[in-house]
Amino acid sequence: MNTKILHHVLRINIFAMVFLAIGAGGISAQEKPNPQMIRVESALVTVPVIANNAKGRFLGGLTSDDFKLFEDGIQVPISLFLTSEDPVKIALLIDTSQSTTTVLRSIKKAAEQFLLQMRPQDQALVVGFDTEIRTLCPLTSDPGELKEGIKKARSSGSRTRMRDTIHEIAQKKFRSLTGRKAIILLSDGQDKGSKISAGDLLNTVAASNTLIYSIFYKVDPRELMEELFGVESRNRRSFLSWEEQEKKAVAYLTQISELSAGRVYTSEVRELDLAFKQISEELRSQYLLGFYPDESRLDGSMHALEVRVSAPDAVIRSRRNYRSIPP
Repeated sequence: MNTKILHHVLRINIFAMVFLAIGAGGISAQEKPNPQMIRVESALVTVPVIANNAKGRFLGGLTSDDFKLFEDGIQVPISLFLTSEDPVKIALLIDTSQSTTTVLRSIKKAAEQFLLQMRPQDQALVVGFDTEIRTLCPLTSDPGELKEGIKKARSSGSRTRMRDTIHEIAQKKFRSLTGRKAIILLSDGQDKGSKISAGDLLNTVAASNTLIYSIFYKVDPRELMEELFGVESRNRRSFLSWEEQEKKAVAYLTQISELSAGRVYTSEVRELDLAFKQISEELRSQYLLGFYPDESRLDGSMHALEVRVSAPDAVIRSRRNYRSIPP
C-alpha cells in the first residue's frame, strides 16, 4: 500500500478510536443520587426562587412578607431572604479538553462579555478543566483579572474531568460561602476521566446550596478531526456514536441543573451570547429564601419544598425538594 494512503487510513482509524474513547466516559441519563451519601453543607437549606407574572416578566420589589415557604406541606419560618440586589458569586467552568479545540475561541469571547457585564458587587472565579483542573482566576470582582483568567484557557488535555470539577467547586470552594451562588458550566458534557461517579455527583448537587446553569454546545466532529489530524472523515459509524453521546450528555446536564433549581441551555457556539444573556437576566431576577429544618427532618429522606407568593398571577419556579442527614 502507498505510504501516503496508509498514513491517511491510520489517521482516520485513530480518530474513530478517539470518538469511542470519549464515549467510554459517558454516563447514564438514569443515574440517581444515593441518599446514604448526601450531606448538607450546613443546617441552612436555601431555596432559590424566580417569580414572574403571567407574561413572563420578573416580579421585583417583593419582600419576605410576600413569600410563604412550606416543608412537607407545613409552613416554616423564613430565616434568610435575599433579593436580586444582593451580590452573587459565580464560578465559570470552561471545558478545555481537546474536543473544544475548534470552538474554544468563541466560547472565551462569549464568556468574557458575560463577566464584563457583572455588577460591581458581584464576584466570579474562572476554572478550566480537562485532564487537570486549573483555577485561571480566583474569586474577584475585578474585570481585568477575570479577562486575563479567560485568556489563559487553552485546549490541552485529552480527558474531560467535568464531574470532578463541579464537585470541587460545590463541595470545597463554594461550600463555606454564604449568599447567592451559581455555577455556570460550559461543556459538551462528555465526561472522561473523573474520579467521582455520575451518581455521586448528583449526591453532591442535592446537598449543595449552589445553582448550576449548564450550557451545552455542539462540536462538529468533522471540523474537529480536520483540526486535530489534518484529514477529513466520512466514517458514519463514528459520527452516529458521537451523536448518541451528545444525547446522553444533555440528559445528564439536565439532571444536575434541575436538581439544583438551575437550568440547562443547548446552544450553537455562535449563539452563546444569548444563553449567557438569559442566565444573567435570571440571576438578576432571583430571590433566595432560607430556613433551618428541625433536626428530626435530617433523617435521610426526601422532603418536599413549596413556595407561595401573595402577588396575584405569580408564576413560581423554585427548588422543589431536599434530602439530608445529620453531618
